[in-house]
Amino acid sequence: MSVATVLLVDDEKAFVEAMTRRLTKRDVDVRAAFSGQECLDALAAAPDVEVVVLDVKMPGIDGVDTLKRIKAEYPLVEVIMLTGHATVETAIDGMKLGAFDYLMKPSDMDVLMEKIDAAATKKRQHEEKIIEARAQSIALRRGD
Repeated sequence: MSVATVLLVDDEKAFVEAMTRRLTKRDVDVRAAFSGQECLDALAAAPDVEVVVLDVKMPGIDGVDTLKRIKAEYPLVEVIMLTGHATVETAIDGMKLGAFDYLMKPSDMDVLMEKIDAAATKKRQHEEKIIEARAQSIALRRGD
């Protein structure tokens, strides 16, 4: 089993290819998208994605607007914002909108791996709580 299923979203194809190779070597199942819209399309097609590593500055739908749509449509998917153009305001906006964390490029691979692992763990724990709540609800209705 992989460490996590990650959707890596960045408009810099060379960056995505290099990061995909590096993350794959660390047992991460990596999918790639090169724009905010491709990210949303990929999430619709692949419900098993646990973590999105999302560039902030992209043409078209930028990272902040993509984050808003991810959280509205896929609230359990964790998002790590990753950028080389960070400002304190952008970081605050991302965290207020529900980003799991925020990293600057170039990010240390060990730090990125720790964030991915923690984000995937958080998503799995939320899913387990939902399953437990549903089971309790069914048991209560049956009188168990």
